[in-house]
Amino acid sequence: MSIEEFQKKFGIIGKSKEIRDLIDITMQVAQSDITVLITGESGVGKEVFARAIHGFSKRANKVLVSVNCGAIPEGILESELFGHKKGAFTGAIEDRKGYFEIADGGTLFLDEIAEMPLTTQVKLLRVLETKEFMRIGGETVTKVDVRIIAATNKDLQQEVDSKKFRSDLYFRLKAVTLNIPPLRNRKADIIELANQFLKNFSEHNNIPLPKLTKDAEEILINYHWPGNIRELKNVIETAVALNKDGIIDADSIYPLLEFKKEEIRNLPVHLNRSPEALDREMIYRALIEIKKDLMDLKQIALNHNQDVNYRPINFQNDEILPLNELEKRAIINAMKFTHNNKREAAKLLNISERTLYRKLKEYGI
Repeated sequence: MSIEEFQKKFGIIGKSKEIRDLIDITMQVAQSDITVLITGESGVGKEVFARAIHGFSKRANKVLVSVNCGAIPEGILESELFGHKKGAFTGAIEDRKGYFEIADGGTLFLDEIAEMPLTTQVKLLRVLETKEFMRIGGETVTKVDVRIIAATNKDLQQEVDSKKFRSDLYFRLKAVTLNIPPLRNRKADIIELANQFLKNFSEHNNIPLPKLTKDAEEILINYHWPGNIRELKNVIETAVALNKDGIIDADSIYPLLEFKKEEIRNLPVHLNRSPEALDREMIYRALIEIKKDLMDLKQIALNHNQDVNYRPINFQNDEILPLNELEKRAIINAMKFTHNNKREAAKLLNISERTLYRKLKEYGI
C-alpha cells in the first residue's frame, strides 16, 4: 500500500514532509505488536494515528478499545481497566469485564496516559510484562493478548523527573515513539485540511461547497493554532454555519480566532455606535499618536527602501486632509513600508488585523 492509499484509507490529511515521515514509520510499526507511544499537543490527531496503527495491523479484524485515562475518576479507573468481581466494593452488584478483557486479541488505546495514578501504573506495567492480571476482588489470574498504544500531550520524561510517572513504565511504553507536530509547524497542510473540513461539512449538511478566499487562507496559515487540527475543524464548521453566501473570507474567520496579545491590539469597545464609526475613531486616534513614529519611519525608508514607486506620507505642519484621505494614505504607506505584510502593517498602524482587512476592502487597496 502506498502512503497516499494509506492516508486515504485512514483519513490522515497532509502532504508535508513531517506527516509523510510519520506515516512511513506508522506503516512499519503497525505490522508488529510493539508498544507505541504517541506524543503531541492536544488536538494534533493522536487518536487518528492510533486507529491507523490498529487498522493496518494483523489485529485489524479485532476490536480497538479507546480509554481516556484523564476522564475516568481515579477511584474507578482500575475497575474500568481490569474489571471486578461481584461484591468487590460498594456498588459492584455483578461481575464485570474490564477494558483489557474486552480488547483481548485486539488493541487497547490508552489516551492521556500521564493522568494515570501511580498505583494503577504499577498494575499496568505488570500486565505489559506478564500479559495477565486479576480482576478487583478476584482470586484467579486472567491472561490476555492485547497490544498497547498510549498517547499523551505531556512530556513524560518531565513527569518521571517530578515523580508523577513511573520510569519503568515510561521505558516500557516508549519502545516506539511517534511525535505528531503541532499544526503551526506544518503550515503546508493547513489549507488542505480546511478544504477537507469544508467538504465534509457541506456533504453532511447537504449544502453547496463553500469557498475560501485568499485573505481567509492567509489568516489560517499565519494563525498559531493552539488547539491544532481540532480547533481548525471547529473554526471552519462555525464559519460555514454562520455564512450566508458561501464565501468564507477574512471577516468570516477572524472573529472565531483567539489571538495572542502580541498579535492583536486595541480592539474596538462597544459604545453604542456603529462598527464603522468605532473603527474610524480608533484609527484617527492611532494616527495622531503615531504621527511622530511615521515621520521617523519616513527617514528610515528613504535611507533603505529602493522602491522608486514608494512615497512615504509627507506630513506638513500646516497640511489639512479629510480624515478618510489621511486614513487611506496611512494604510497605503504602511502596506508599502512592510512590503504588503498585513500583520506588520496592522501593528505599525496600531490597529487590529481584522480592521485592516476591512479598510483595505473599503478603500480598494
